[in-house]
Amino acid sequence: MKDAQAAFYDSLPLLRDFTRLVDPARFSAVPGDWALGVADIVDSTGEIAKGRYKTVNMVGAAVISAMINALHGKEFPYVFGGDGAGFAVPASEIDTAKAVLADLRRWAEEEFSISLRAALVPVAEIRKAGKDLRVARYAPSDGVDYAMFSGGGLAWAEAQMKAGTFTVPPAKPGAQPDLTGLSCRWSNSKARNGQIVSVVVQPTANATESDFADLARSVLSASEELERSGHPVPEDGPPISWPPPDVGLDARVSRAGNNLLLQRIKLLGQNFLIALLFTSGKRLGNFEPGHYKRMVSRNADYRKFDDGLKMTLDCDAATLTQIRMMLEQARGQGKIRYGLHAQDEAMMTCIVPSATRDDHVHFVDGASGGYAQAAATMYA
Repeated sequence: MKDAQAAFYDSLPLLRDFTRLVDPARFSAVPGDWALGVADIVDSTGEIAKGRYKTVNMVGAAVISAMINALHGKEFPYVFGGDGAGFAVPASEIDTAKAVLADLRRWAEEEFSISLRAALVPVAEIRKAGKDLRVARYAPSDGVDYAMFSGGGLAWAEAQMKAGTFTVPPAKPGAQPDLTGLSCRWSNSKARNGQIVSVVVQPTANATESDFADLARSVLSASEELERSGHPVPEDGPPISWPPPDVGLDARVSRAGNNLLLQRIKLLGQNFLIALLFTSGKRLGNFEPGHYKRMVSRNADYRKFDDGLKMTLDCDAATLTQIRMMLEQARGQGKIRYGLHAQDEAMMTCIVPSATRDDHVHFVDGASGGYAQAAATMYA
């Protein structure tokens, strides 16, 4: 039987309308004995300049994948940020989270020569600093839901991590997090209405919650006028091809210390069968390709609140101009900081516990820098 604190997240209502999340009253305070885990890649902009943004995305998503596997199906709040991630866990799982973050730091360095920062911050310390950590659950479909964060605690914890506080040190050499289900087999989705625009908006200390809610409501209202509210993934799912574009990256993520060439060959075979199924549309056992692709699109996480607003939109020029004008006005009033980054394609990183269920998770970002590049060029 679950204790009351661990059951907190399970008890939150599932919100179906994303626009309702602009209301601060929709968020509930995380229990004081929980901890917030945060991780991001050092110099992600440098990695992007090397053409490694898909690798950056995969390492960021690995934080969530490893925690999902470590908690064996227990629900917990998490958010993907492009070059990192954040999550909260009850007191009973703090040691597990610390071990996972330590393993991830070592693995990222050994597998990809990427420096991953990580910290585990007690929620009580967040509140001592005058910030809060509140969470809500948004369900884009019946298959999955995503956590949304508010209160300033996540941003504060990330700043503490970058300052070297609450650091989780890397594990011993050879550490291997369990990344079962983490994959990137889809091809990129090209913009259909103009450009794929990554938007990052953060409130300043001068903005009240009401100020930011009003701005977010206006920006979302503009984006709602786009086809499918600017959803960057086609309704019948993203394109798939063979060989998959990032099979080498997939092999490095999934090999768990085993031979890289053998893992690559194994994935090529698996993806050949998958491509055949999607091309033919024929059912295999309980797996129905058409339904799966539609659920990929429905489940995609292309809008989120994490102490701000992040969106990956398939956006036409007129709507982009409208959104930029709103953001510029709010920035001029000292209410927000924001960044925009436009590109031609969106990409997807996935966590798939089972191909025969609808609970597969899909993180969407811009394909040539996305959220990380938008955040790096924020207008203050």
